[in-house]
Amino acid sequence: MKFTSIVKTIILEQSRMEVLLDKLTKPQVGNEGKQLKPFLSKDELFALIGADPDTKLNDVDLSTAGKEELKKVKVGKFSNWLVKNYLKPTTETNPGETGYDREVKEKKRVFIEDLFKVKDDLKKFTKFNKYFPEDKRDINKFTIDSLFQFLDSFELPENIKKKLEKTELKKEIRKTREGFSHPGGEIEFEGPNYTVIKIDKDKGPLANEAATWYGGFYDYDNGESRWCTSPPNASYTSGYLKNGPLYVIFANDDKGKVGKRTGLPQERYQFHFPSNQFMDRADRSIDLVGELNGKFSELKDYFKPEFAKGLTTGGEKLVIDSFSSGAIGKFIALYGLDDLIKSLPDTLKEFQIQNRDKNEIIVKIPEEISRFKDLNMILLDNCIDSIPDSICTLGNLRFLALINNKKLTSIPGCIVNLDKLFFLNLKGSDNVNVPEEIKAKGTDMGGGMWDLKD
Repeated sequence: MKFTSIVKTIILEQSRMEVLLDKLTKPQVGNEGKQLKPFLSKDELFALIGADPDTKLNDVDLSTAGKEELKKVKVGKFSNWLVKNYLKPTTETNPGETGYDREVKEKKRVFIEDLFKVKDDLKKFTKFNKYFPEDKRDINKFTIDSLFQFLDSFELPENIKKKLEKTELKKEIRKTREGFSHPGGEIEFEGPNYTVIKIDKDKGPLANEAATWYGGFYDYDNGESRWCTSPPNASYTSGYLKNGPLYVIFANDDKGKVGKRTGLPQERYQFHFPSNQFMDRADRSIDLVGELNGKFSELKDYFKPEFAKGLTTGGEKLVIDSFSSGAIGKFIALYGLDDLIKSLPDTLKEFQIQNRDKNEIIVKIPEEISRFKDLNMILLDNCIDSIPDSICTLGNLRFLALINNKKLTSIPGCIVNLDKLFFLNLKGSDNVNVPEEIKAKGTDMGGGMWDLKD
């Protein structure tokens, strides 16, 4: 029986937590008695079921409940849909392609993080379902993203809208630029069209309050944001700030459209470079490259240092395996390949570029590589056609691998003078003319590998 059929059966027909635990969180037996990994961990299952507004927990704490207590839980009607969407996320890459597993892992992380938003959407879906077109009343016709997009664009009949407005409190706040200032944030940039506020962990609890204020208390229906950092006391805010600052961007001209909780412009964006997340007010990813080359062009130079920070791990390690995706891909698209190395911090210790893309990209290693005095390892795989003599000034270099570079024909012979360098790997770089100095000092280990120890 297919996985989707198993889930549908155990949820829709039995709705028993103990059955779900057995079928989804325990190893299953596949063909020929082969043991298969569980579909979900217990924490994942509890999070998904807890996000179903139709689930009846009956005062049971899923994280600590025992077997008998779990029998009190009635699994909701949306849990099947949540499980399927979590296990089968929509991805840009296909199974087997470079980066697919990494993308799936990140999609699942964000899915769990944003469950409280999905729960709100499911509540709206239930509340207004009877007003939807006939073909939009089945939750299984939607993905997580398409559900929000539909709800965001759906307009209630005017008579229903007026009736609801009479029962809901409308709080209007005078439009003012004063809302751009908050003790938990700093106005870092004021351009002709946009203002940038930086929220940093150094502000302590005030930083969390600023994230809530600029996000508008998660009151999206009243013109504020859907950011996971915007609810009061949001647990995600500290996690983001721990890895790097949050940037909030407001349009200077609100064009008469403001949030009713804060009076701040509805046109707002939140950037977090360490997690490579760039969101609009609805918490949808924007085309950052297109926007910074377009309407955000005044912010392009301002954000360049933040992009550069994101290229390395802790300012010490650069690892590139693709030039077309992630932070590296965005940086190259915005600032060009030549600026890539120039923008790296001097503290770099490891320098790894492995071109696994199908295109033949050649990286020009500049003479200025000599400024990375702490470099102890260089790996350049399928990405260069030359190497500068200044590499011979890197006194801490211990390992040098210039592999699979078909267009590389020569390397500096002076590298034999690097006292700490003990290994040279030229595997796959078959056209390199190995200098006589290296042949005299080093030991040819075969396969393009040289031992340079005395």
